[in-house]
Amino acid sequence: MSMLLPQDSSEGSATPLRLPRQERAPAAGRSESRSRRLGAWQVAGDLPASFRYAAQGLAYGFLSQRNFRIHVITGAVVFGMGLWLGLSTDRLAVLVLTVAAVLVLELLNTATEAVVDLAIGRRFHPLARIAKDCAAAAVLVAALSSLLIAGLLLVPPLLNRLGH
Repeated sequence: MSMLLPQDSSEGSATPLRLPRQERAPAAGRSESRSRRLGAWQVAGDLPASFRYAAQGLAYGFLSQRNFRIHVITGAVVFGMGLWLGLSTDRLAVLVLTVAAVLVLELLNTATEAVVDLAIGRRFHPLARIAKDCAAAAVLVAALSSLLIAGLLLVPPLLNRLGH
């Protein structure tokens, strides 16, 4: 049994989009390893393939998302400043974690936008706007927090180094 979902078309009429049939869960007593496994995780047949897919996601984020590139460059500069200023290992770790949080949220924002666009096409929907705005707001909150943390960790040793 296949599911049909409407797909956006230029004339505004719905064209059916055929999705793959859902299989039943394995019967009681039947080994899950012997049954056909379903889900997105089935695509990666092995661990190296999973890492390749993750690397492709990182590459896509870096090549297609200007803000992701800005965050990567800013994070590298901030980490370099931390090393130059001789920050302790725990303070460098805090910088790395805050930059990583921003990068993770930027990738989730990109994924959210892609999924919403896939689901609704070129049509406007208020819930799509909410999803996209909230994902972007999460990145903004993380970026502002990261900026504050970097300032708190870097400004005092920078002022000491400059002799103030």
